[in-house]
Amino acid sequence: MSITSTVGEFLVLFGTIFYFLSTLGLIRMPDVYNRMQTATKSATLGSLGVIVGVGIWAIGHVGSYSWVTKTIIIAVFLLLTNPISAHALIRAAYKSGIPLWEGSVVDKYKEALEREEGEQ
Repeated sequence: MSITSTVGEFLVLFGTIFYFLSTLGLIRMPDVYNRMQTATKSATLGSLGVIVGVGIWAIGHVGSYSWVTKTIIIAVFLLLTNPISAHALIRAAYKSGIPLWEGSVVDKYKEALEREEGEQ
């Protein structure tokens, strides 16, 4: 067993732990906005850990660098699309009137909308 295989397996374990934390966040958070924030960040880190881990593992176990290229492309795509899709979902939830949790003390989006209306 080589060092790269061990590092790859560690990163897959790291990603799996973040998937577990994402699941806990979905269960424990009080509203859709907190759940989306928790799920997006944890799932992104979890996916990156697993994807990069598989790429590094493939170098040590299979000896193939083509896996690394593919996993880097997938990781970049994931880094670009995950935050954008989460932002779109949260914005749609806000515009459709889903209320914030009572314990939320800051509503930056509402403040931005009020500023825009005041400028017009």
